[in-house]
Amino acid sequence: MRRVVITGAGTINALGQSVAATMEAMREGKCGIGPLEFRDVERLSIQIGGLVKGFEAEGLFNRQQMTLYDRFTQFTLCAADEAVKQSGLEFTGELSARSGVVLGTAGGGVSTWDDNYRSVYEDGKNRVHPFVVPKLMNNAACSHVSMQHNLKGPSFTVSTACASSNHAMSQAFTMIRTGMAEVMVTGGSESMLCFGGVKAWEGLRVMSKDACRPFSANRNGMVQGEGASVFVFEEMEHAKARGADILCEVAGFAMSSDAADIVMPSKQGAARAISGALTDAKIDRSEVGYINAHGTGTVANDKTECAAVADVFGPHADALMISSTKSMHGHLIGGTGAVELLACIMALRDGVIAPTIGYEEADPECALDVVPNVARETNVDVVLSNAFAFGGLNAVLALRKI
Repeated sequence: MRRVVITGAGTINALGQSVAATMEAMREGKCGIGPLEFRDVERLSIQIGGLVKGFEAEGLFNRQQMTLYDRFTQFTLCAADEAVKQSGLEFTGELSARSGVVLGTAGGGVSTWDDNYRSVYEDGKNRVHPFVVPKLMNNAACSHVSMQHNLKGPSFTVSTACASSNHAMSQAFTMIRTGMAEVMVTGGSESMLCFGGVKAWEGLRVMSKDACRPFSANRNGMVQGEGASVFVFEEMEHAKARGADILCEVAGFAMSSDAADIVMPSKQGAARAISGALTDAKIDRSEVGYINAHGTGTVANDKTECAAVADVFGPHADALMISSTKSMHGHLIGGTGAVELLACIMALRDGVIAPTIGYEEADPECALDVVPNVARETNVDVVLSNAFAFGGLNAVLALRKI
């Protein structure tokens, strides 16, 4: 079976508008969560989030492009450009036909929905722009990335709520491993930080008004973020033959469904996905040094995830490091697993474990090494990235140092 490696990475999120800036912020334990800034924010109960500040789309895209690119697409294109540039690949000829795009998003063009609902219902207009549908559709970012980089192979969008990015990256991985593609551009993006997007989430009553504190006994909910991360996945021998700088290997993955409840997580479902990823990657439990947790900061999610990790790893769970970077950049919903993969690469490449910031009180139901508040320098060879979504949809990736 063919092996798959990562040869490029790009991002824009609340911590930074590049991979280097994001990893530096993770090392320093910086918080990108702050006051939200958009129309009618004063009408919201939740007024904090991981907003991408200082992003000037008008300076990056021309007027025609702006009519086609929702904010989530803008983020994706910026991240994809960085990733492809780092990879050093040019998609021409046969490689173009053997390369594709799989991206994850939960909401797609939420800002476009919000703006146009206002236009019709609040402002009383009877017309919307003819490109509203191509702008808001979930596959918009995927399609524009394929056009921007001449990617003519398999291209589609995955939408599985908070697991969208991990599901997307697992499909990209499978396509290369099975020979359907040579290179895949993959990851995810989200931009729900507008009035309508946050108002809808308020109804779930799972949002914190002050901070995201995963695993801390006084945690009181999740905080939304926005942004994108995109990666270049490549068949290992293809990457080696051209002398590519390999960031790490994608060693395996697994998916599971709780088949239990639309919002409450299941320990058994999460555990099946974690153990399945280890089996698929042919990795012994004792080899895993770090897990980037789903770690949303809700009471139910955090204790369920810790219980699943304890069940899968047994005594080795006490030797594991597990942290949630959502405490810094917020929960990007469909894009979150992609941003979190950067912390996994940083652990493998740089030997730096991103911390769980905001941790204040130990919780006996989360009695694992959650790397509280301060990054840790250590050596790890194998890491996991967890994603557990509403609807009980779980996806776990296993990565290995090269």
